[in-house]
Amino acid sequence: MIRMVPYTIGNMTVLGVEVKLPKTTLLTLSTDKGYIMCGALDVSLLNDRLKDRGIIAGRAVGVKTLDELLNAPLESVTLTAEEYGIKAGMPGYEALALMV
Repeated sequence: MIRMVPYTIGNMTVLGVEVKLPKTTLLTLSTDKGYIMCGALDVSLLNDRLKDRGIIAGRAVGVKTLDELLNAPLESVTLTAEEYGIKAGMPGYEALALMV
């Protein structure tokens, strides 16, 4: 099952997507510029093999809901995300605010 949920953070709206799969759930919150995602996100792949795309993204581990993803500290971020001031340890909602 796929569920899409709009989240309002300050004066912006981000899109939450939850994909229920056998034995796991994929979670992502996105803006027009970038996104944060659950532990399934491979930041190393984005930084290495897809570096030329300049993807703005962050990864939070151990989250089971979109609300947890929104509030969890990011475990890792892409190199391009760092250029926007997004850092590991930053809560998801703060990273999203820098992705507008």
